[in-house]
Amino acid sequence: MTVTEALPAVEPAHEPEPHRATPTSNAKLAIWIFLASDFLFFGAFISAFMLYRGRPQNGKVLADVLDIPFTSATSFILLMSSLTMVLALAAIRRGDHRRTRLWLLGTCFFGMTFIGGQIYEFTSFVREGFTAQSNLSGSTFFILTGLHGVHVTIGIIWLLSLFGLALQGRLKGTTADSEKVEIAGLYWHFVDVIWIVIFTLIYLIPYKK
Repeated sequence: MTVTEALPAVEPAHEPEPHRATPTSNAKLAIWIFLASDFLFFGAFISAFMLYRGRPQNGKVLADVLDIPFTSATSFILLMSSLTMVLALAAIRRGDHRRTRLWLLGTCFFGMTFIGGQIYEFTSFVREGFTAQSNLSGSTFFILTGLHGVHVTIGIIWLLSLFGLALQGRLKGTTADSEKVEIAGLYWHFVDVIWIVIFTLIYLIPYKK
């Protein structure tokens, strides 16, 4: 018997299989691309407002009509809607359909409350003489905040459609259904983040006429 035959056979060590990341779905990739482009879109309007606000303006300016406590309250309500959106996603992932409906409806309620506050704010500004025709600062302000309001309204309609599906039992805890809520949530969180930027730069930074 040779030395080679006497030694026990040694099996080659098995290398661990590399971790394979879950591929991103086309729908999720599309929403990320849309949000990136929309961020640049809002960035252009924010830059325009910041540019014009530092120039001499005729008529009333935003600082003359601002109601910071009221806008802070509506902003807090909008930010709370991000929490309810997270809870809705967590609920559908664990198959809790009742809480999914509850949190989706709660998110819509907070969003509609914010829109109602924005409409009230716009009408009060107009009554006090600050309009889109007042000056360049006014036109950029109303366009920027109005576009954000349109985005919030689109989000509310989107979430209401998901709530309708949930009521019909067509929104279950499957991966595909969870992704529907997740994608809507990404859009909603984006709207909230944009408002944080708008509120900080436009409402909170002191304005010099």
